[in-house]
Amino acid sequence: MRVLPVPESSCEDIFRLVEPQINAEGVHVWPFDAAFPVNVLYLTKSARNSVRMNRHKYFEITCVCSGNGDYHIQDRLLPFREGDLAVVGSTLYHRIESRSGPMTLATLFFEPDLIRSDGSHDGAEYLTPFLLQDSDFPHIVPGENGIPDQVLDLMRRIRGELPARTALARLTVRTYLKMALVLLVNHYSSYSGTIQTFQRQQLALDRLRPLFEFIALNYGGSIQVREAARICGMSDSHFMSFFKQVTGQSFVRYLNHYRIERAQLLLTTTDETMVSISQKVGFCDQSYFGTVFLKLQGVTPAAYRRCHRFNRETGAAEVIQSASEPMLRRAAAPQPAASL
Repeated sequence: MRVLPVPESSCEDIFRLVEPQINAEGVHVWPFDAAFPVNVLYLTKSARNSVRMNRHKYFEITCVCSGNGDYHIQDRLLPFREGDLAVVGSTLYHRIESRSGPMTLATLFFEPDLIRSDGSHDGAEYLTPFLLQDSDFPHIVPGENGIPDQVLDLMRRIRGELPARTALARLTVRTYLKMALVLLVNHYSSYSGTIQTFQRQQLALDRLRPLFEFIALNYGGSIQVREAARICGMSDSHFMSFFKQVTGQSFVRYLNHYRIERAQLLLTTTDETMVSISQKVGFCDQSYFGTVFLKLQGVTPAAYRRCHRFNRETGAAEVIQSASEPMLRRAAAPQPAASL
């Protein structure tokens, strides 16, 4: 197994980059070039901060260049070791968790229409591994079989062509991308999933969409399980089971993660008191807010604020701004200096 190193100078912190771009539905939105929606990012992942469970409309391939961790996909926890590769579609909630030290990742993500609409008659066949992901799907491709190294090499080649501003560069990127997808299609050729799996998952997410919209507007108030179930047109017990099946976590945990992410934004961009922040994000008890924050982030709210302010004052790190500002900055930035 040969693991290609990733230059540290090209890496971005996955938490600082991705977390602000996740909305109330738990959907990560990346500012693709609308004319050519594909990107390759080098990311670092620490054990201290974890991006909350999220999904995205694009398809994602991630390679572990260094370190070891777990890939949390829905309610499954899959070992994700150095040299491994993970394949994730658009309907499953997921996140990467580091076991101890930092991890370095290379991630390729692209909108499926980039392949479907390229004029070829077989475009959909390249995407079959992403559409067959049922509850038993083997998302992790182990490094021992050699495929991750081949895909990582192609990812590097794609990154070297971006931003693809000429017709030749776009053709080259599509060719490298299809080469990577063929490797995965061959690897998963014996898997027995069906396209109906993808369609069922999409329908399940549609049933929860009114609730996600409600959370985005009302997370600062009291949101009970009974009210959430009513919004989705389900009984309490069926809702709790259904929500966990679809998102991979309980409704209460999902809501707490969203509220804490909102609190992080206020802690790093305002001078509001802890009492004010805890109330704004839906915790009527400051002590309970601190307990939940510590459990999810590994530090107290005060320590989190001090750390980020120190970094801002010393210029050691970028402070998380609004959810839109990082997206706009990176959309306008030159591609080669770019980070599931």
